[in-house]
Amino acid sequence: MLFGAKGKYLMLVSGIAFATILMIQGMALFCGLLSFSYATLDNIRSPIWVTDPIVAQVADNQPLRDTDISRVRSVPGVAWAAPLFVGSAQARVIEHSLAKQVSVVGLDATTFMGAPTELVAGRIEDLRAPDSVILDERGTTLLSSDHRRPLMVGDEFEMNDRTARVVGICKATAALGGGSYVFTTYDRAVQYSPGQRKMLSFILVIPDRGTPVTSVTAAIEEATGLRARTEDQFRMSTVLWTLENSPIPLVVGLIVGVGFLVGTVISGQTFYTFVAENTRYLGALKAMGTENQTLVRMILAQAGSVGLVGYGVGIGVISLVFFIIPPGRAPLLLLWPVPLVALGAVLLICLFSAMLAVRNVVRLEPAIVFRG
Repeated sequence: MLFGAKGKYLMLVSGIAFATILMIQGMALFCGLLSFSYATLDNIRSPIWVTDPIVAQVADNQPLRDTDISRVRSVPGVAWAAPLFVGSAQARVIEHSLAKQVSVVGLDATTFMGAPTELVAGRIEDLRAPDSVILDERGTTLLSSDHRRPLMVGDEFEMNDRTARVVGICKATAALGGGSYVFTTYDRAVQYSPGQRKMLSFILVIPDRGTPVTSVTAAIEEATGLRARTEDQFRMSTVLWTLENSPIPLVVGLIVGVGFLVGTVISGQTFYTFVAENTRYLGALKAMGTENQTLVRMILAQAGSVGLVGYGVGIGVISLVFFIIPPGRAPLLLLWPVPLVALGAVLLICLFSAMLAVRNVVRLEPAIVFRG
């Protein structure tokens, strides 16, 4: 009965597939935008981050005093404490007028705490050379005067009228603004960025071996009055701040809501029409002794089959789109819970559509098969 009505069947599958695509795309956009908000934490790894007490998220740069480093180092349980500068600068290729905004990361020249963990070319130790920087892969294209040839090790560009020579290329998560990351030493990063009275953005801390991280963060806060958080705590704080202070939840919620509404309306109306057109056949089955429970199970099986097929088509299409889009070009992150949530929504749509039809099936009189 279901597969025989090809037009209705294709309409149902198309509606579910389109709803699946919209919902997965919306939720993946939501996860991607949130991941962009804490990209700095993914690119600069440290067990403990020490910040000004009023800092709520990683992009909120409230500079510390240089003397705060010594105060943190003196706290029992702290093995290492290194300064970190995170700021922005205008970068441009020499003899090229186009400038791009980049995030400059200044690392401690002794320990290189927070350095990128995945290098494509070069070595971290090369940052000790004059005017040296490590550029992420996205920046090699953004800062290239000829986009057909990305920047390579040995190429140069300018920041704050100072020469920066590429000694390494790394992989890094794109920031929310789409800019690239430039890693260099702390003293050099201060020169590349616009000057201000206090330049120390964060203090990265490694606890003593065997000392619980939570006890070290509590000791730092008690001894210095600064705020100390683990990497996971800082990430969660950034996510919560983004959810409360940005339009991301509303915008993405509208996308997912529209997808769910479209699937419900199209599938519900089409499935209801499909059952109505087959009333005579359902009446014949009922006249031959088929119980209501059997007919209800048949309707639910039809709705479930349409839902699973449409869901499979939809997730296949959106997965192909995600595969085609180059990494980092769009704020899309397909985490494993996203398809499960979409599947649950599709099953709800199918259940709603089936319930609309079940009411008529239960009330159906077998005598309808004998009417003209």
